Amino acid sequence: MTIVSTMQDDFQLTVSAILEHGSRVFGGSEVVTWQGDRGRHATFAEVNTNARRLAGALAGLGVARGDRVGTLCWNSQEHLEAYFAVPCMGAVLHTLNLRLPPGQLAHIINHAEDKVLLVDATLLPLLAQVASQLKTVEAFVVIGDGDASVLGGDVPVHSYAEVLAAAPDHYDWPELDEKSPASMCYTSGTTGDPKGVVYSHRSTFLHAMATLSTTALGASDRDRALVVVPMFHVNAWGIPYGAFLSGTTMLMPGPHMAPA
Repeated sequence: MTIVSTMQDDFQLTVSAILEHGSRVFGGSEVVTWQGDRGRHATFAEVNTNARRLAGALAGLGVARGDRVGTLCWNSQEHLEAYFAVPCMGAVLHTLNLRLPPGQLAHIINHAEDKVLLVDATLLPLLAQVASQLKTVEAFVVIGDGDASVLGGDVPVHSYAEVLAAAPDHYDWPELDEKSPASMCYTSGTTGDPKGVVYSHRSTFLHAMATLSTTALGASDRDRALVVVPMFHVNAWGIPYGAFLSGTTMLMPGPHMAPA
């Protein structure tokens, strides 16, 4: 007689599985973005809905499977929504290091061939320094209020809030191979120009689980994590994905990085 397992079926270890678990089991957990004088709250369930809206909006801007979407953003609710929307729709999240000099920033955007850039309004002056050098970007999406005219008129500029409001609140995630690319990050360029590294869905899922072990962060739904590791630097050590798996409320400082 052959003995076979009667436990759960295999499933693909994808970012969308993280999103589904966190929003369903820990839908009431929160991401809180500091505004300078108060916190702006959103539940994991709301992040899930917004991620689906963002995916629909990006698809409307022409983003398809395998396309790269850059993020020039601080740690915030919107950046977290992009962390899920982009890889879950089959595109590749490219977090841009806002500490790099403009020349290197332009180099990695062009090298990655980013199709759409999400940019925090406070970082528009930085993006303006390289906007005319970008060869593949077809749209800018601005998070928050700011003077987008500094970007020039060659590339269409959209409001993050407006494209989400116009998008349906449901987007069917495609079935993805766990070994397909989920995100990419470039080094700081200490030896020549920055070099890119691509993370798979599988590596992202397993790393998120590893962060939750007691030998690492050991975070649970009873904890709160102040996420000061930049989300543009090695995916903030995987904390956003690990926190979503465990229901840990995330406190995002945005651009307000002063110790107080």
